[in-house]
Amino acid sequence: MVIPLNRLVQVVQKLRQQRKRIAFTNGCFDILHIGHLDYLERIKQKSDILIVAVNSDASVRKIKGPSRPVVPQRERLRLLAALKPVDYVVLFSEPTPLRVIRAIRPNLLAKGADWKGKVVVGQKEVESYGGQVILMPYLKNHSTTGLLARLKAL
Repeated sequence: MVIPLNRLVQVVQKLRQQRKRIAFTNGCFDILHIGHLDYLERIKQKSDILIVAVNSDASVRKIKGPSRPVVPQRERLRLLAALKPVDYVVLFSEPTPLRVIRAIRPNLLAKGADWKGKVVVGQKEVESYGGQVILMPYLKNHSTTGLLARLKAL
């Protein structure tokens, strides 16, 4: 379900009362592919509820360049919400999802293994209240950047 942050905060409060383990991840999710699905399925296995924060179109352009995103935010949100492992999808426009992380206080913050050795946004906050941060390995040879490069070479 695609949900605004203020409503998501209310939902998360109810889920906490039910003692649900809440996982969070974020990203651009431009050109959804099997690597994304595999990543999200593995996070869901470690939680009861999976919340995915998605970069707005403007945010993606700042990160990936003027030719991205290929798929507009409305479609990316809808596609992610339709995936079985995903419970809630929320849009964010800031450079990082820190505001969302602070608002929902997930039990588990998941990022891709490419963040190893880097500062994970929200890690300090999540660990401060006893939450866990995990780095998930990616499905080898499955990235949006790689897919776009292969398409360009055709």
